[in-house]
Amino acid sequence: MTPEELRRKVAAELLGKAARDLNSARLLAAEEAVNSMFFSQQAAEKSAKAFLTAHDVAFRKTHDLRELGIACTTILPALAPHVEACEPLTPFAVEARYLRLPLDPEAGEALEALAKATALYDAVKSELGL
Repeated sequence: MTPEELRRKVAAELLGKAARDLNSARLLAAEEAVNSMFFSQQAAEKSAKAFLTAHDVAFRKTHDLRELGIACTTILPALAPHVEACEPLTPFAVEARYLRLPLDPEAGEALEALAKATALYDAVKSELGL
């Protein structure tokens, strides 16, 4: 397997995990909005990391969607609206899940987050042809 094939394989695996996260977010949106938001954040994060992996761009271990988004848009500026829309999801990676900060979203917010994460996922998947 060539290095490029390996990168595409890892990117495809990340997108597969992102798809499962989107499904979890969808299932939880009505009853457990904060957990739904966590899964939307995770899907956006994995989508961005899949894109960077496919383009052989190293990234540090982070949940920061702004940082990942800047790296993505350096390669493909057309991703900017999608990654910028997902940036507010960053606190749901850790803070809302483990620190119990006063982030108490409602079902509508969870569905909006799901739509934004799905748009980023779809854009990355389309761009990579996966």
